[in-house]
Amino acid sequence: MMRRGFAALTVVLFAIVFWRLVGGYAQLQALRPLAEYYVVRGPLELGAPNIVTGILITYRGFDTLGEVAVLFMVAASVGVLLKEESNPATQATTDAAADETRRSRPAGEIVQTGKQLLLPMIFTFGAYVIVNGHLSAGGGFQGGAIVASAVMLMLLARPRSTLNVALLSVVESFAGVIYVCIGILGLVLAGGFLDARFLPRGEFDAFFSAGAIPLISALLGIKVGAELSVIIDRFRS
Repeated sequence: MMRRGFAALTVVLFAIVFWRLVGGYAQLQALRPLAEYYVVRGPLELGAPNIVTGILITYRGFDTLGEVAVLFMVAASVGVLLKEESNPATQATTDAAADETRRSRPAGEIVQTGKQLLLPMIFTFGAYVIVNGHLSAGGGFQGGAIVASAVMLMLLARPRSTLNVALLSVVESFAGVIYVCIGILGLVLAGGFLDARFLPRGEFDAFFSAGAIPLISALLGIKVGAELSVIIDRFRS
């Protein structure tokens, strides 16, 4: 009885807090000074119509590098925690049991059909989101997640298939190294670390524009896609 009363009191308290938050909400009629600066000056300084991508990659590029580093540490930690035993005898037994399980549980018809129809479209859409991140909604993080979802669909449709984790790790590492090198170029040739303005801004709203932002976005997409794919493969095993 006391538990029910305590639960009811907790729900009531949360409802009061939520009601106060909703009741005190008022839509801003104008941008705050800091937001107005970025909205007005961002496209002029960076040449990128998508101001969100411009802020993430240029104005707070060092924070974005930290976020990518966190994702890398997550992928590495998952790989270590879910690593299979290295004992050859137990490894052979485990592999045989895993192969038998995969043979006895093939993918369903819906998954197979979805893979055949959707897989090329998902990969294409992911690449589109990555390379057009400076022009429209999207960017490296979003596109990389879309590519990783296509990898997950492929693994669901083909349970016996394996990913080349070593190759993905090399690709991810090279993308990270190039990302940092571009950041250093921005520090030397422009106004700071990961300042994309060391390359020509080009014509506004054109595909080849916004300095090095499209290149950085592509590297982020490759890095995020590879890391998430490795995480998916590790959880599958």
